[in-house]
Amino acid sequence: MKYWTFLLTLTAGALAVFGFAPWSFWPAPLLAFLGLEWVWQRALNRREAFVLGWWWGMGCFGAGISWIEVSLHDYGGMPLPLALGVITLFAAYLALFPAFAGLLSWCHRSRPVVRWLLVTPAIWTLMEWVRSWLFTGFPWLSLGYAQLPGPLAGYIPVMGVFGASWASLIVSGATMLLLSSTLARERWKSCVILLITLGLGSLLKFIPWTHPTDPSLTVSLLQGNIPQDMKFMTESRSHIIQRYNQLIFSSTGRLILLPESALPYTLEDMPPEYHDALQNWSIDSHRDILMGLFSEPVRGQYYNSVFNFGSSTPQSYHKVHLVPFGEFIPFNAVLAPLIHTVLNIPLDDQKRGPDHQPALHLAGQWIGVDICYEDAFGDEVRESLPQATILANFTNDGWFGSSIGPEQHLQMAATRALETGRPLLRVTNTGVTAIITPQGAVLSRAPRQEIATLNGTIHGMTGSTPFVMMGNYGILTVCLISLLLAWRWHPLP
Repeated sequence: MKYWTFLLTLTAGALAVFGFAPWSFWPAPLLAFLGLEWVWQRALNRREAFVLGWWWGMGCFGAGISWIEVSLHDYGGMPLPLALGVITLFAAYLALFPAFAGLLSWCHRSRPVVRWLLVTPAIWTLMEWVRSWLFTGFPWLSLGYAQLPGPLAGYIPVMGVFGASWASLIVSGATMLLLSSTLARERWKSCVILLITLGLGSLLKFIPWTHPTDPSLTVSLLQGNIPQDMKFMTESRSHIIQRYNQLIFSSTGRLILLPESALPYTLEDMPPEYHDALQNWSIDSHRDILMGLFSEPVRGQYYNSVFNFGSSTPQSYHKVHLVPFGEFIPFNAVLAPLIHTVLNIPLDDQKRGPDHQPALHLAGQWIGVDICYEDAFGDEVRESLPQATILANFTNDGWFGSSIGPEQHLQMAATRALETGRPLLRVTNTGVTAIITPQGAVLSRAPRQEIATLNGTIHGMTGSTPFVMMGNYGILTVCLISLLLAWRWHPLP
C-alpha cells in the first residue's frame, strides 16, 4: 500500500476531532470514519488493516489529546521535548484500539454487509468500552460524544455514549455500502438502514425518560479563577480565601457550590473560626454549601473530597477514580522517584474513596457527586441513581489552561446529564463552569478564566433512563448479538 494512503488515513483521524468540543461539528467523525472504511476496504491483509487503523488513531488522538502538554510542561515542569514524546507514546497506545478493530473486521472482508453493519460497529464499540477501563481507563474521544448535538443523541439515554458510538458506525457503514455496492438491492437496503438509524435517534430524543420534582432550586456556582501555579503556594492562601469569601457571602443561591480543591488547605487544617463562620452563615441564611477540599483524616493519607456546610447533616464524598501519574503513581515504590525527576505534580499519592458512596441530601434534593475526571465514566456516575435528583461535578481544569481540553470535558459532562436524565451542575476553578439540562444542553456557562458567579434555577428529576437501569450492559449485549449473527452468517476461516 502506498505511503500517501497512510497520510490520508492520519489526516482523516485528525479531522474527526472537529466533531468534538469546542467545534462540535457532529458529521465530522462520521465522515472521518467513512474515510477509514474506504482504506480498510482496500487493505490486502490483516497487517495493512491493523496499520491503517493505527494511523487513523494516531491522527485522532494525537490531535485530540494535545492539550495534555499544558499540564505536563506548563504546570508540571516537564521539558517540552519529553512532554511531546510522552503525548506521542500515549497516542500510540490509544491508537492500538482502532488498529485491532481494523484487524478483526478484516476477517469478514468478503461480506461487506456483514462487515460494515454487524462486525465493525460491534468491534469498534467494544474497543471503546475496553479503552474506558483498561489500566484504569481513558474514554476520551469516544465517537458517541460528538453526537450530542446531532440526530443520534437519542441513543445516549438508552445505551449510553457507547450506544451513540455504535449508531455512528451503523450510519457510516450504511453510507459506505450505499457508495460502494454495485447491487441495487444492497444500496436500497443500505439507504433504508441509514434512514432508520438517523430517524430512530431523532425520535428517541423526544421521549421524557425522567420527570421534574417540586419545588425548584436556586443555585450559585462559584468560579474563583485561581491560577494553577498559585493554588498550592502558602503565600497565596490569604488571597484565595479572600476571593472565595467575597463570592460566598454575596451568593444568592439556596445551594452554593465551590470547585475541586477550592481552598488551599485540607479540611482538618481549616482554621476552626473560619469553619464556624461558614457554618453559621449558611445556617442563618438558610443555605447549603458544597465545597471541594482535600482531606487528611490520617496523617499522610490524602483524599480528594467534597464536604457540605450548613444546616444539613454533615456529609462528604471522596474521589474514587483517580488519575494515574496525576493523583497516584502506579508501582509507586519503583516509579515515583523517576517520575518526580521530570514532573512536579502536588499530592500525587492520593487514596481512593470507598466504592458505592450514596448521594448527598442537601437543600431538599439528593446530589450525586463526582470529582473532575470521574464524569468521564458513565457507568460510575450512574451508581448514585436513581436516588440522586441532581448531579454535581467539582473540577479543576486549570491544569489545561486555555486549551480545548476543558471544552471536551464539558461535552462529556453534558453527555452524563443526557444519559441519566438529570440536571448537572459543573463548578470549576477556571472554567468551564456550567449548568446543564437533563437533555444535555448547556443552559448557562461562565466565561473561562474569569472570576464569576453562575446563578440559575433548576428542578431535580426522578425516574430512570434505560441507561440508568442497564448501564453499559445494554450496548454490550447489542454488540455480542451482532457478532453472533455475523458468525452465523459468515463463520471465520
